[in-house]
Amino acid sequence: MKNKLSYTFVNSIEQIGPVLWQEFTLTTNPFCQYEFLHALETSESVGADTGWSPLHLVIYQNNHVICLVPLYKKFHSYGEYVFDFAWANTYKQYGLTYYPKLVSAIPFTPVTGPRIMHKPDCELAEVTKLVCRVINEKMQLDGLSSMHWLFVDLMTNKALQTQKQMARYTVQFQWFNRSYLDFDSFLATMNSRKRKSIRAERNKVAQAGITIERLTGDKLNAENMDFFYHCYQQTYLKRSGHTGYLTQAFFSTLFTTMHSNLMLVEARRGDEPIASTLFFYDDNQLYGRYWGAIEEVSQLHFECCYYQGIEFCIERGLAEFNPGTQGEHKILRGFEPIYCYSNHQLKEQAFHDAVGRFIEEETTRIEQYKLNATALLPFKKRE
Repeated sequence: MKNKLSYTFVNSIEQIGPVLWQEFTLTTNPFCQYEFLHALETSESVGADTGWSPLHLVIYQNNHVICLVPLYKKFHSYGEYVFDFAWANTYKQYGLTYYPKLVSAIPFTPVTGPRIMHKPDCELAEVTKLVCRVINEKMQLDGLSSMHWLFVDLMTNKALQTQKQMARYTVQFQWFNRSYLDFDSFLATMNSRKRKSIRAERNKVAQAGITIERLTGDKLNAENMDFFYHCYQQTYLKRSGHTGYLTQAFFSTLFTTMHSNLMLVEARRGDEPIASTLFFYDDNQLYGRYWGAIEEVSQLHFECCYYQGIEFCIERGLAEFNPGTQGEHKILRGFEPIYCYSNHQLKEQAFHDAVGRFIEEETTRIEQYKLNATALLPFKKRE
C-alpha cells in the first residue's frame, strides 16, 4: 500500500453517496446497505441528539477511495448489544471520562457484517493496520476513551487482534436450513417430546382464533407498516417506558427504499390486526428484528417471530435465519448457538490491560455457555 495516503471523517453518509458506498459493500446484508444507514440518519434515529453521532471514515490512496468504515461517536452505550456499562462505571469511579467513545457498528442492529470495507486488491491485514493507526490518531486528537468494533466477521476479528484490538465473544442463536422440504420435515429432525411441544404451541394460536399472514412485495402496504409501528411503540412502552429508538420516519423510508428486503408477519383476530413482526431478508438469510402486539395471546410471539420465519426460509430456500440477539428459549425451538465477535481498544493502558483480563475470564464462561446450549438442542442424535 504505497503512494500517497490520506483520510477524512464525514458526519453524514450522504457525503459518501450511494454509488461509492455500494461499490464497497460487496454483500447483500440489508443492514450494510446505503439505504438502511441513510434512513437512520435522515429520520433522526441517529444523530447528535440521540447519542449516535455519525463519523464515517474514508481512506484514500492517490486521491482514490480504498476503504470505508461505518463509524459513530457514542455518548452512551445503548443500542449496541455488546455490553460495556461496567467498563464505563469503572472509569467513573476513577474520575475518568468514558464517553465519548468510537464505535464501528450498525446502530441498534446486532447482526454480523463488514466493518472495514476495502478494495478487493487491498490486503485486509494492511488496510486494518492503516485504519487502526488513523483511529488511534483520532482518539488522541478528540479525547476519545476507546474504540469498539461490534459484530465483525471472523476474518476482521483476527486482523484487528494483530493491531492490539482485544477480541471478545458473545453467543447468538441461529437457525440453519438443512434442505428442509417443509416445516414438518424440520420437526422430524427433533426428538418426539419437543416435536409435540412445538405443534401444541402452534395449535394454541390457531385455537385462539388467530390467523397469520406473511406479507411481502405488493401484499405489504403502508397501512401494514403503520400498524407495525404502533405495535413497536407499545412494546417499548411496556418494557422500557419510552416509545423506541427508531422513528416512524425511519420505517416509512425503508418501506420506500428497501421494500424488496422487508417481510412482515401480521396476526389478526377476525379482521383486526393484533400483532406484527418485521423481518429483513436478502439472497441468503432472514433477519428477525422487531416485534409488537396490542393483545396478549399465549404462544403468539413464538409463532410470529420464529415459526413463521422458519417457514419463510424453507419456502424461499434461504440458508439461515437470525432471529435477533439473546434468548435461551430459542434453543429448544431449533436455533443453534453461534459465536459473535467484537474487538476493543481502550486508550488508557492500565484499563486496557484490566479489560483484557476480564475478557479472558469471560471467554471461559462464554465457551462453557455455548457447550451447554449445544447440549440442550432438541435434535435427534446424528449418526
